[in-house]
Amino acid sequence: MASQLSIGLPVSLPQEAYSYGERSSGETHGVVLTKRHVVDLILDLSGYQVEKDLSRFSLLEPSCGEGAFLLPAVERLLASIETHNRNAEELKDRFLAFDIDPDHVKTTRSKVSELLMKHGFSVVEADNLASRWVVEGDFLLSDIRQTFDFIVGNPPYIRIEQLGPALQAEYRSRFVSLFDRADLYVAFIERGLDLISDTGRLTYICADRWILNKYGAPLRNKIANGFKVHSYVDLHDASPFDAEVIAYPSIFSIGRGISKDVKVAALKTASEEECTQAAKLLIKTGKRKSEIEVHTYHDWFAGNAPWVLSSPKHLSVLRELESKFSPIEADGQTKIGIGVASGNDKLFIVGGDTGIEKKRLVPLVKREDITEGKIKDARRYVINTFEDSQGTISLERYPKLKAYFHRHEELIRKRHVAKKNPNSWFRTIDRVYPELVKKPKLLIPDIAGSNEVAFDKGRFHPHHNLYYITSDTWDLEVLGGLLSSEVALFFIWSYAVKMRGGYLRFQAQYLRRIRIPRPSDIATALQKEIRQAFRNRDFKSLDLLALQTYGLEELPCFDFVDTRD
Repeated sequence: MASQLSIGLPVSLPQEAYSYGERSSGETHGVVLTKRHVVDLILDLSGYQVEKDLSRFSLLEPSCGEGAFLLPAVERLLASIETHNRNAEELKDRFLAFDIDPDHVKTTRSKVSELLMKHGFSVVEADNLASRWVVEGDFLLSDIRQTFDFIVGNPPYIRIEQLGPALQAEYRSRFVSLFDRADLYVAFIERGLDLISDTGRLTYICADRWILNKYGAPLRNKIANGFKVHSYVDLHDASPFDAEVIAYPSIFSIGRGISKDVKVAALKTASEEECTQAAKLLIKTGKRKSEIEVHTYHDWFAGNAPWVLSSPKHLSVLRELESKFSPIEADGQTKIGIGVASGNDKLFIVGGDTGIEKKRLVPLVKREDITEGKIKDARRYVINTFEDSQGTISLERYPKLKAYFHRHEELIRKRHVAKKNPNSWFRTIDRVYPELVKKPKLLIPDIAGSNEVAFDKGRFHPHHNLYYITSDTWDLEVLGGLLSSEVALFFIWSYAVKMRGGYLRFQAQYLRRIRIPRPSDIATALQKEIRQAFRNRDFKSLDLLALQTYGLEELPCFDFVDTRD
């Protein structure tokens, strides 16, 4: 049982323009509620069940919104105490629910008070309990001096860079999980883990980016060193919220200990019937007839390793490949990069007839310029605001460019990069590298159904919606052939976040996880076949040739949108 409730005053910082209400997306400004039967599944997985004497346990909800989680939990408590004859005084420390929005706090308190009165509590008792249970404050900053037996909810999804500088700095100083471009929900997970009791359980519904992405590494490491994952439910294809939103959610239940025999399931709809089945399959032992497939991972992931949760069979093949081959950049001569971001493409990407000094224009290729592996010259250029070996250019040396920038100065200065660099307000976000233009390179779109690789002999600088690969050791057409195969896609599919419609993100962090043989280990004749198949865009042959190259008979089945022709 958790210790008695004790809350200190929150740290005083400027109020930010956002609310922590129970929601599904940082882009959604209204409250988006989790469906009631999904909440019931989460409470079941957490172990907060009516059969127990719930008056002995404490429950925390870190972002209660309008009570989507708290009210069902209160209902369970009320059902439980009917058989245990508890009074209002004994219940005062059973719940703690936070919200930063005073309107949410007022609404939730009213709903809780009404529910209590329906179960025989007096007005005074109900109001006192509601006021004690639901508090206005920032969960991440409040001084909470107790642990909890159950922590449940749907943390807010807010990009850390959307917050003001003071609040960002305070959060980052407190939470190791706020690494790189992390979403604020990872801090809610981290703090929740620190507040669970020795036998307690944290069970959230939350976006799943952190289980695979770079920014989730510190949080995954924390869990691997002291916490046990009990169950994990993939909801990518399901509809767990009352509104249609793109959130890529999952449910995970975590306590203290060592992760072993973790049950992992995927729901297709998250219907009431499916959630009921999932609860039975994930909580109780023994096999049951169900359309829901549950995999048991006997050994969980160590350290900050991504959680690859397709199936144990997929993971076994992936680990075998990783034991035999090296990452794509392991030779030190093969590099993955991303194209240039300007901060305002309408102004920084121009045609060749703008009158700007030709020396400042670098030929550019964008995603839409690539069709069926062929690159069309769209006659567009990115303005290069950097000197080759120095910092930003001196506009005095380029009067035509200076006049162009001053005509558009108001819009250019509105960019974040301009505000951060007032003395070089005209610079692009990223540096342009003219020397990259003449280098042979492979180009890969950021978002695609499958690996749509194109070969640039040395004509363009890539835009930021394209990743590029250069190499001094590989024949790039041979490498391009391997990267166009299902074997390479298997690596991406294993590690990348799956998007709606079966599309994948081909980000650098995932491309770097592709394992490849050494060029010297591929027979000359086989290389020739791969090169020719790549030129012909013969993907069926490339798939077979890649299996031969990797010494595989076949790959386990995996679903993806094959946009290769």
